[in-house]
Amino acid sequence: MSKRLALAAFSAVIAVVPFTAASAYPTKPITMILGFAPGGPSDVMARVLSKKMEELLKQPIIIENKAGAGGTIAGNLVARAAPDGHTIMLASGSILAINVTLYKNVQYDSIKDYAPISMLGVQTNVLYTHPSVPANNIKEFVAYAKANPGKLSFGSGGVGTPAHLAGELLRIKAGIDYTHIPFKGTGPTLQAVIGNHVPTAFNPPSPLMPHIAEKTIKAIAITTLERTPVLPQVETMAETYPGFDAATWHAIVAPAGTPKDAVMALNKAIVGALADPVVRKALTDSGVDIKTSTPEWLGDYIKSEIPKWAEVIKASGAKAE
Repeated sequence: MSKRLALAAFSAVIAVVPFTAASAYPTKPITMILGFAPGGPSDVMARVLSKKMEELLKQPIIIENKAGAGGTIAGNLVARAAPDGHTIMLASGSILAINVTLYKNVQYDSIKDYAPISMLGVQTNVLYTHPSVPANNIKEFVAYAKANPGKLSFGSGGVGTPAHLAGELLRIKAGIDYTHIPFKGTGPTLQAVIGNHVPTAFNPPSPLMPHIAEKTIKAIAITTLERTPVLPQVETMAETYPGFDAATWHAIVAPAGTPKDAVMALNKAIVGALADPVVRKALTDSGVDIKTSTPEWLGDYIKSEIPKWAEVIKASGAKAE
C-alpha cells in the first residue's frame, strides 16, 4: 500500500473512533505555538482547530504567535520546551523541511528535536498568469516559456516560500528559464499579476478565487499530486510531470521526548477535530485539503521532504532574506 493510500485509510478509520483521553493528560492548558503572524493561513487554521480540540481534551488551548525568520523563532522555542505535551507547534513544511537548508543558523533539528503528532492538511500553490499570457494549461505555458527563454518572470510571496520553491521545481522539471521576482506576501504578488507588472506567479488558492472567477487572472495548474476541490477544473503539474508535488503542508509536533500517551491523546484530538463537519468546512473553504496521519507517518514524511527541498534550494541558489 502506498503512503498516500495508507494515510487515507488511517484517516477514514480513526475519524469514526470516539475520542478518549489517555491517562491523566492533559493536566493544564496547552500552548500552541505558531511561527507566523496573526491573520495568516496557519493562524486561521490554529484558531478553527483549537476550539474543537479544547472540547475533546477538556483543557484550554492558548495560541501564541512567534513570527519571524520564516518560522525558525517558533521552531527554536518549541524544540527547547518542556516535553510534557503541554507545548505543541502548528508547523508548516517551511519550518520542518525547508528552513533547515534555506537558513544558515537554524538551531533545531527537524528529526531529532520534535515528536511528530499528526498531519493536518495541505494547500496547493497555483501557477496563474495575466490574461495576456498565451497559455491555458501547463503544456502551453512551458512551450511559451521555452520560446521566450529568459524573458518570462514569476512572482511569489518571498524567497524560500513554498510558492517560490514550487516555481523553482517547475524550472527543474520542465527545463525552462524564467526569473523569480519576490514580493512581500501573496497580496502584493497578486496585484502585480493583475496589473501585468509580472506576467505569472505562484500563490495559494484562497485569495485567488474571486479573480479567477472574474477572469482577471488565469489558473494554469496546481502543484499538489491530486486536484483540489476548490479548483477541480484546474490540472495538476503531476499530470504532465509525474511526481511533481510542491504542497504547502501543515502539521502538529511537540518537543522530542513527549510521553507516548500525550502524543496519542493529541493525535486523537486532532483527528477528531478534523472530522467535525464545521471544522472541515471552515478549513476546506480556506483552501486546505484535510489530511490526517499517524505520528509515525508524519515522521517519515518530514524525513522525505528535507532532502527533496534541499535539492531544489541548492539548484536555485535561493538564500533566506
